Amino acid sequence: MSADASDLIDDSIELASLPAVVMRAMELLDDPETSAADIGNVLCEDPALTLRLLKIVNSAFYGFPSRIETVSRAITIIGTLELTDLIVGSTVINTFASLPNNLVNMEQFWRHSLYSGIVARLLAHRLGAPHTERCFVLGLLHDIGALVLYRQRPEQSRQALELSARRELPLYQAEQEVFGFDHGEIGALLMQQWNLPDSFAEVARHHHRPSKAERYRLEAATVHLADVVSGIAHESGSSNRHAVPLEPGAWEITGLSVDVVEPVMQEADALFEEAHAVILPSSQAA
Repeated sequence: MSADASDLIDDSIELASLPAVVMRAMELLDDPETSAADIGNVLCEDPALTLRLLKIVNSAFYGFPSRIETVSRAITIIGTLELTDLIVGSTVINTFASLPNNLVNMEQFWRHSLYSGIVARLLAHRLGAPHTERCFVLGLLHDIGALVLYRQRPEQSRQALELSARRELPLYQAEQEVFGFDHGEIGALLMQQWNLPDSFAEVARHHHRPSKAERYRLEAATVHLADVVSGIAHESGSSNRHAVPLEPGAWEITGLSVDVVEPVMQEADALFEEAHAVILPSSQAA
């Protein structure tokens, strides 16, 4: 781990800290005696978060047949782990969306992130993964470390972006040349700072090279493929990053075939606008 990378995260704690309500809810999950009502009561202390969650779970993105009126009911239907992951994803987006940024097109950044999350969810479903919502949130947050770099080290980030464009390098490789680490490492350190499950940090760190992951390799490969597919889907409109190269071993890790790309993209396209409307803040609306 780079000392400079750790220092950068230490400097960013106030910038990128999760709300106390979210941290308390996550702590409750470690208690086997905790009920859905207990978690719901804590989350309801943050009305804005509660409204965001209920808006998401009642959207066409989930397609539940009857309206869900309370967080505790949402936990009962979706599952504690799944809803907690949605809480994390929603909160992180809400926290970072308000940060001013002149280096990249933030609408394109969030569209790529959201599309990656949707594709990761669809791929996880095809794999029969037990927690598809976790894959969705892992995909949604895979590039979050880049926003810390843009905010805390804007001049070096500009150098990395220009180097990526000039030499047609993937952005993470340009970052390694400029910083000595990349946004995946920063994202992983941030996930650890937030005490998120280990899979969050492992996937963030290795989403460009899943074969290097020592744990959660399947999740890392799933998010890697989602990242690549999202790049393909939006390459014509993206000026922020050179295309992410596919690590061929990712197909082998997942056991999926390249034949899934076209149908998955069709499904993701059908889900995207609804997800965009309910998950991304209005300031990021298309």
